[in-house]
Amino acid sequence: MCLALIVAGLDTLIITMALPSIQDQLSATPGELQWMVDAYSLAFAAPILFAGGLVDRFGRRLGFSSGMVVFLIASIAAVLAGSAATLIAARVGMGLGAALIMPSTLSLIRHIFPPEERAKAMGIWVGAASLGVPLGPVIGGVLLENFWWGSVFLINLPLIGAALIGCLLLIPESRNEDHPGLDTVGLVLSVAGLLAAVDGIIEAPAHGWTSARTLILVIGGVAVLAGFIVWERRARNPMLSDAVFRDRHFGGPLVTISTLSFGLFGALFLVTLYLQFALGYAPLKAGAHMLALCTMMFAAPLATKLVERFGLGPVSMFGLVLMVVSLVLLAAGDTPSSGRVLLALGVMGIGVGFGTAPSTNSVLEATPAHQSGAGSAVADVAFQLGGALGIAVMGSVVTTSYRNGVTVPDGLSPSLHEAAAGSIGGAAAAARFLGDGGARLLASATDAFLDGVRSATIIGAVVAAVGAVLAAIVLPRRRAESPASEAAEIRGDLVA
Repeated sequence: MCLALIVAGLDTLIITMALPSIQDQLSATPGELQWMVDAYSLAFAAPILFAGGLVDRFGRRLGFSSGMVVFLIASIAAVLAGSAATLIAARVGMGLGAALIMPSTLSLIRHIFPPEERAKAMGIWVGAASLGVPLGPVIGGVLLENFWWGSVFLINLPLIGAALIGCLLLIPESRNEDHPGLDTVGLVLSVAGLLAAVDGIIEAPAHGWTSARTLILVIGGVAVLAGFIVWERRARNPMLSDAVFRDRHFGGPLVTISTLSFGLFGALFLVTLYLQFALGYAPLKAGAHMLALCTMMFAAPLATKLVERFGLGPVSMFGLVLMVVSLVLLAAGDTPSSGRVLLALGVMGIGVGFGTAPSTNSVLEATPAHQSGAGSAVADVAFQLGGALGIAVMGSVVTTSYRNGVTVPDGLSPSLHEAAAGSIGGAAAAARFLGDGGARLLASATDAFLDGVRSATIIGAVVAAVGAVLAAIVLPRRRAESPASEAAEIRGDLVA
């Protein structure tokens, strides 16, 4: 299961390293390149709740293996793609496969591992699920230095193949034998709401946060998701029990998960650009810095043990505080050095491990066993939506700051002038045509970009700080020994 999770994470950002080669060989437009990245995230996040309901109904091992087969076929299609449209369609298929893989693995953990081992397994799950994202640029850089752009998808085939064989040999099947049937209205509302909200968030930097398109999609998506919650509370056979929406062990951790992924994905997006364009590192060297996030692999299992002693609230709050510290490290000073970036990412990894592992376990424990697929899907949605929002918001802040701060000299063609004014990557490409003026353009572009990075990371730190405050208020400060003690603790919180 962890092997499949790592592959699903790899494909979130691994394609970003291959975009220049893809643009050259497939004659892709800038819009098509953007969709090659976004199509995966959109197809991943939108149907997750639908996928969670399916695995509860038809079988969790079946859902997991089916997701891997879809992912495998789509990866082959991406390797063989001869046009930008074909590659975008293949990325959609990979996202749909990942949408089946993620909730199936969480639900399988709930049904395979006994309670005394479940928290430990959850810590390992979080480490594997999070590790794939930073590994993407590293593996992509290695492959692209030795092979063609299709190799970034070819790597999926042996890994998913091995995971599929392991699934068939080792994982027992489980399903809700008394499943009353799929909640069709709930499924339609969840997919439609998530599709609109995620698309609006992803495309907001390109169309503008106040554009009619963005506002309609985001507000409309949120409204449809609110309608989904209302429907679930009244439906005869809801996808999720009405009780989970009133349980702070379910809703509270979702805030922790989403705020942590906001900072994680947003920072990864900016740091990758910063190392390559501001510090001039090659893709492989820049990607190698992401390995500092491997600290989450050690923190996640430890966090689940600390929750037993100190409670979910303090451990989650500590993880969010570490996220604040890491983002402040990136924002401080004039030009963050390579060493400071490594330190910040290492601290960030510990924070993600401490916050996400126990929060995900809490969501899963608060979900009825027969609806574990749908419940785990909600945790996945929180992670994906938080990450998409982090990239969109922090990326938009950098873009706006850059455009307001860069000074582009005369002497460029309209297309090069527009590229230089739009991004630091465009400025680097345009500088080659300016002679001595190229150095001045690069200096102006770097300063404008760094100003944007500082502003964006401060915003990420504020979001994490708000999450830490909410974790301290909402989540339990100690492990409740009984329903009565839990009720007393809630009453004390309300009085406070």
